[in-house]
Amino acid sequence: MHGIVFEAALLGIIQGTTEFLPVSSDGHLALAGILFGLEDSGLTLTVMLHTGTWLATLLVLRSRVSAALGEGVRALGQPWRFRQTPGGRDAFVVLLASIPTAAVGLLLRDLVERWTRSPLAIGLGFLATGILLTSTRFVRRGEEDTTSALGALALGFAQGLAVLPGLSRSGSTVTVALWLGIKPERAFELSMLMSLPAVLGAVLLELPKALRTPHGWGVAALGALIAFFTGVLALYLLRRVMMKGKFALFALWVLPLSVATLALARAWPN
Repeated sequence: MHGIVFEAALLGIIQGTTEFLPVSSDGHLALAGILFGLEDSGLTLTVMLHTGTWLATLLVLRSRVSAALGEGVRALGQPWRFRQTPGGRDAFVVLLASIPTAAVGLLLRDLVERWTRSPLAIGLGFLATGILLTSTRFVRRGEEDTTSALGALALGFAQGLAVLPGLSRSGSTVTVALWLGIKPERAFELSMLMSLPAVLGAVLLELPKALRTPHGWGVAALGALIAFFTGVLALYLLRRVMMKGKFALFALWVLPLSVATLALARAWPN
């Protein structure tokens, strides 16, 4: 029992810390599974961990979420609100970005299940994340608060690809947003807002299977609680880093990790 509790707490810390920081939570969880034998931690725990970080996003971005929901609903009857109100513009980007996110995520679903157990795939994902983060060193600070329809689709496509282990969702979407000329603070907000329907959809997709598991909910709730609190701290940290223009510094963690993971793949091919 103590081992299960420790496992849930460890995965909660990993999930909460890495879900938002641009270092790939799925990559870290997959690597932890391979190294420490945690890959069979259970669907219930996985669903609850993601629920914890989803709630953390709602808390930290509550004002933006409220505005996007309110104006988004009103815009269904008054489409001009999608362009002429801040909340409507956020809702427009999130809705449009969700289309390629869902399409790419579903298309890659079976592939992801196999690659999650592959150190080579995880290492290559970390490497791609490191390259993306490093590229932001060459981006001029943008002045835009939002993006075009084409830009929203590009953000959604980047988010969809980030289901691949080691490829950071926040790293991908924030990088694309910065290259689109969006202000760092707004790039952070749009990235996190976009994650809400994507994560909720993934949780709802797996929830029926998890509900068929009659045990493990108490331990899973502990993991979710830890993921929630560490996720809140990670969100505030990332926002601060974005405002200081230091986003690329996360590459100092991801690039060495990619080398180590690729070395693991070489030494431990199976």
